[in-house]
Amino acid sequence: MNGVLSPEKYLVREGRALELAARPTLESPFYASKKECAELLERHVRQLSDIQQVHYADNRYAVLLIFQAMDAAGKDSVIRHVMSGINPQGCQVYSFKHPSAHELDHDFLWRTNCALPERGRIGIFNRSYYEEVLIVRVHPDIFVRQGVPEAHMKNGDVWKERYRSINELERHLYRNGTRILKFFLHLSREEQRKRFLDRIDKPEKNWKFSIDDIEERKFWHEYQKAYEACLSATSTAHAPWYVIPADDKKNARLLVSRIILDMFQQLGLRYPETDAQRAEELFECRKILMSEDS
Repeated sequence: MNGVLSPEKYLVREGRALELAARPTLESPFYASKKECAELLERHVRQLSDIQQVHYADNRYAVLLIFQAMDAAGKDSVIRHVMSGINPQGCQVYSFKHPSAHELDHDFLWRTNCALPERGRIGIFNRSYYEEVLIVRVHPDIFVRQGVPEAHMKNGDVWKERYRSINELERHLYRNGTRILKFFLHLSREEQRKRFLDRIDKPEKNWKFSIDDIEERKFWHEYQKAYEACLSATSTAHAPWYVIPADDKKNARLLVSRIILDMFQQLGLRYPETDAQRAEELFECRKILMSEDS
């Protein structure tokens, strides 16, 4: 490895203001070659697959992974590669698009709350309730369509109140056994430009690109400020944010998989123990099976 894979370096410390310009979008690679990178990621994926089985059987914790980023930062790619070995029965992936009319009739946390993972399972949010303090902050006219009471819309502390709602939700989830990791894939504006051009120039990638992507790119600096405020206000010990350098997709995958593995390894997961009554039941079942004609 060239770079040092140290997850703590990318953590947003609770109570500290975040300056994205001071965080790298590109790091020295954690691998010496493409072959070593593939081997490292394969090892992480295999370890995640093994530990997921224990997590499912243990059935004490739920795990929620949240991914946020600017367009073309590679959220789909990270999720696909890192979670490739996970049993689909124990994992749920949700991509949250524009809310429906039915969803807009509820509070801003409602639609994501309906998709929270059960104990023993992994839930992945590709975008999440954090959109409500990001895209809505950059485009405040969305408030009107959400039907938010006018007095609340004019409240200068509306974002602080939403941060508070999010923090309280995540504390509640933590107390009830949900472990949360949040990843911001930190992409440079120049790298986004290159990836957009790649999507335009390659016919097989045209479907990934929309004129709306160009329109949103015009608000780049506003989004950076919104992310800085959001991550600073909502990174906590029980639901931390990690700023992942995303200009190198391979590096990003290795780092995210390492952080997820570290979290799982701290949970003390184990297969359920077999008590005396269960052992006797299994013994009787074994006798029945052994007595059958082969």
